[in-house]
Order: sequence, then structure tokens, then C-alpha cells
Amino acid sequence: MSKTETNSRAGEDLSPVAEVKSAVAGFMKELKGFQADIHKRFQEQEDEMTKIERKSLSLRRPVLEAGADLEAPHRKAFDAYLRSGDDDALRGLEMETKGLSTAVAGDGGYLVDPETAQRIKSVLSSTASIRAIANVVRVEATSYDVLIDHSEMGHGWATESGSVSETTTPSIDRISIPLHELSALPKASLRLLDDSAFDIEGWLAGRIADKFARAEADAFVNGDGIDKPTGFLTHPGVDNDVWSWGNLGYVPTGADGAFDGADAIVDLVYSLGAEYRANAAFVMNSKTAGVVRKLKDADGRFLWSDGLAAGEPARLLGYRVLIAEDMPDIASDAMAIAFGDFSSGYTVAERPDMRVLRDPFSAKPHVLFYATKRVGGDVSDFAAIKLLKFAAA
Repeated sequence: MSKTETNSRAGEDLSPVAEVKSAVAGFMKELKGFQADIHKRFQEQEDEMTKIERKSLSLRRPVLEAGADLEAPHRKAFDAYLRSGDDDALRGLEMETKGLSTAVAGDGGYLVDPETAQRIKSVLSSTASIRAIANVVRVEATSYDVLIDHSEMGHGWATESGSVSETTTPSIDRISIPLHELSALPKASLRLLDDSAFDIEGWLAGRIADKFARAEADAFVNGDGIDKPTGFLTHPGVDNDVWSWGNLGYVPTGADGAFDGADAIVDLVYSLGAEYRANAAFVMNSKTAGVVRKLKDADGRFLWSDGLAAGEPARLLGYRVLIAEDMPDIASDAMAIAFGDFSSGYTVAERPDMRVLRDPFSAKPHVLFYATKRVGGDVSDFAAIKLLKFAAA
């Protein structure tokens, strides 16, 4: 018998096995092509997304970098002015810089660049002065007016058929706070300015900040109002039992130049109206704080207690304490401790700009830098601040 042939001859149809193999091979070929096409499309889409992301990142400017980029020309121009007196670059930036709030005057004075001014502002805000707890406002005028309604409006009970009589009308007082010029006059040698490694901006900011901070802190407490802010301690003090508007009420300690127990601190707290106590704070210097820190109540507990939470400062009878070194020491008839809501009771008004005038002639071989700022301050609510007088009565 002849052997059955399984192979197909030429020109004949494929056998079932070969037909299946051919179909599978064709399917795998098409599948690989489809996979390659899908991979190619995914790669193109990924490349497109990468381009979009790079473009968006190039347009995005972080806050700190944007500030540095925008302020760099002004900072360089200001540095050139401080070192050599070259004001051409500053004049060119006058119309371009939107951060300047006032025009440059013809006296050669120029506004401090934004970075330096910000450093000065941060030091002033962190300084232990009334500014830290007072109401600070920015004005563009030469004074700031505070309108106060401290009088009571009359009232009465009415019946259904009875006539209603006219009641008294409240009156409004205006307190005007003039702005005064605060100045500093540091100097540097020409050799120091010629040294490119010297940080002229950091030096100038530190000197001005220190001078302004100490002058402001003293004026807000003891200023007489003549070419400087009016300090709250310069207003007349009267016994709180007979207090009237325009004066600051005080509570006596009961002993001349000393404490007669801890009750005086409690009396001081409750001499202030309830509407002010929620936001009130004590103000005293370090020497007075050292004495108060030792006071105890009748049960032997310290009045000045440590904070309950981590990082919370110690409080006196639950109220914060501002250590202002310009407050007077404990002495006979001294108003050494103040207590009140200073955000309502004292207002600091200031202009937002600061000027620096370079003077290379007056103190040769040194260069003087005349920095000025306008600021004012005064009591805006006489009922919001009470004083502790170290006297028998």
C-alpha cells in the first residue's frame, strides 16, 4: 500500500493544520503591529504632556523668586546710589516700579528698596514696644483722625398711650494724631563702601531699625507730643473712682513705692471695663516684672503662672505681659504697670514709605545716610487703659 500523504501539493489548498498555523502567525503579526502602534501613541502623548508641563513650569514663578526677580533691578540701583551716589538707575526705575507709593522729591531723597524696607519693618514689629499690641494704621496724609463715641444716649420706658419725651443725644469726639518725622543718621567710611564684600543694605537696615525701634518704643510710652508721638503715660492720671474722659484712671497699690500685697493687681484688672478685658494685656519693664513674678495669693500660689500648653508664654492672672523697657521702675508715685486693651486704647499712625538721603560731603571721609520716616501715636480710647500707681492713695 502506498503511504498516505499529508503534505499538500503545489497548487492545492492548505491542510487544516497549516491553515491554523498560518492564521495564528498572521494574528500575532497584527497584534504586534497593534501593540507597536499603541506604544507609539502613548509615547507621543507622554512627550506632549511633558512639553505642556515644562511650559507651565517655566511660566510659574514662586513667590520668593518672583520677589527677588522684581526687586533685583531696584536693589542694584539702590546699592549703586548708596555706594557712589549714582542716581541714574533710580531715576530710570521711578516710573517702572509699582511698589513705590509716592514720587521721589527733588531733594535727592529716594525710597528704600522693598527688601530693605521689609527687613526694617519686621524688626520694628518684633521689638518689645506698644506697637506690638497697639492699633497700627497706615495713612497718606499728615495726620490721622479717630472718631470716638464715648457718651451715652438717653432712653426711657414708654407706655401704649403715654407721650414719649426727647432723650439726650450722644456726642462724638475727634482725636487727631499728627505724624512726626523720625530720622536716623548712620555713616560709613568710603573704604568700607568700596569693599564689594560689605553688605551695605544689611548694615543700613540694621542701624536704621535699631535707631527707629528704640526711639518709637520710648515715644509711645513717654513722648510729650512735641515733634514726636504722644505717650500714653503723659496723659493726666486720676483715681479710677473719679475717672473722666481725657484722663487715665489709676489704682493705688496701698503702699508708697511698693506693693501692699497682691490685691492691687486684681484691683487693676477689674478696674478695666468688661468689654476691654478680653483683649487686655499688662505692660511693664523687666525690673517690675521680676517683682511681680514673686507675688503670691492668699493660698501661696503665684499670680504669674506658666502656660498650660507647650510653647505658650507665662501669663499674669491669665493675661499676656508685654515687657517694655521704657516703662518706669517701681518708685514713689510711679505708674509702673499699665493694663488695658491697647488695640482700642492706643493708635499708631505711620506713612508706608521711608526715605534715604546720601550725603558724601558733610562728614568726609565718611558718607552719611539720612533716613526718615513719618509716624505718630496717641491714646484713642481713654477708657481702655488703666494704670497701677505705687502710692498709698
